Amino acid sequence: MAEIRMTASNVAPLRVLFYVQHLLGIGHLARASRIASALASDGCQVTVVTGGLPVNGFPGTDVISVALPPVVASTAGFAGLADQSGMAVDEAFLMRRRDLLLEAFRQAAPDVVIIEAFPFGRRQMRFELLPLLDAIAKADPKPRLYTSVRDILQQQKKPGRDEETVSLLRDHFDGVLVHGDPHFVRLEETFPLTEAINDKIIYTGLVAPILPPEPQDVFDIVVSAGGGAVGRDLIRTSIGAAGRIARDRRWLLVTGPNLPEQDFIDLAKDAPANIELVRFRKDFPSLLRAADLSISQAGYNTVGDLLVAGCRAILVPFTAGGETEQAVRAERLERLGLAISLPEAGLTTDMLVSAIERSLAQPKPGSCDIDLGGAVATSAIVRKAQ
Repeated sequence: MAEIRMTASNVAPLRVLFYVQHLLGIGHLARASRIASALASDGCQVTVVTGGLPVNGFPGTDVISVALPPVVASTAGFAGLADQSGMAVDEAFLMRRRDLLLEAFRQAAPDVVIIEAFPFGRRQMRFELLPLLDAIAKADPKPRLYTSVRDILQQQKKPGRDEETVSLLRDHFDGVLVHGDPHFVRLEETFPLTEAINDKIIYTGLVAPILPPEPQDVFDIVVSAGGGAVGRDLIRTSIGAAGRIARDRRWLLVTGPNLPEQDFIDLAKDAPANIELVRFRKDFPSLLRAADLSISQAGYNTVGDLLVAGCRAILVPFTAGGETEQAVRAERLERLGLAISLPEAGLTTDMLVSAIERSLAQPKPGSCDIDLGGAVATSAIVRKAQ
């Protein structure tokens, strides 16, 4: 019998289905897209199923993209789901999404499925994710299943939620990909039942971008409010600070793509001459390399950009609706001397001006010891398991 040699040309690529649902900002989608691109760069055939409003550039062109009819959070506290027009979705809408997701699973025939956040979060999506778990369990061959979660979780207040998460993980999932550095923060600090799933946990490092190129444009102070519609007060307070301090410095204020149009117009009217107000800058990570200071919320991806750039940072963590994740991250970074943290509630121009003066008096933090290679590490983990 002739010997069969397996080469790159006759070995089928690893097929990966990656589900991600962003509801308010774009942080979940950005992180998942970076991981998906790393998998694609390693030769995997990646299908990314998205369920939120479309965002230009995400996911990348190196993956197969399946867009479900989009839903968004109907309130800042994620209490319900609405369609892209803001109307509450009905049962028929949800069942249509479920059927489309199951069809995407059948079409992709994946070797590996990665579900972003669930079951630690995204409980609103159980109407389609529990049927997906059932389909995975019945598949032959059965794909490996991972959940993909950030390093700091939203702490649950309702009794039984954490126990439900553990039960789903024990029954269905092969691994928990924690996108963080355990020397910075460990999962058990925000998930009290971690011991019950210790055998499934794999730390990947933070999913941060590669070092961006030097910017073509330079701003001294860069203010960003994330991708959601909740940063208006931070932008307004920054405009007030720009009128009182560092008037000889060039400011860039990035509102985020989802700020209501009237809010954007009103903010632009109040902006002094040394401020440029925009919704989005594609070169945002590069701008941080040259900036003297960043003022922002404390979202996962923004912090990753800051750590890569080695920029001074003032963080105003998002805490509306009982959110705790950003506050934990900001506090930890302040403890390490990598940022100054200010409260979102009651933030005043005086407070911000004082923090700006303190931050600019300090040297830039430069490189840090936090592992930022999470995208590449995740790809290696997923491929090694096959």
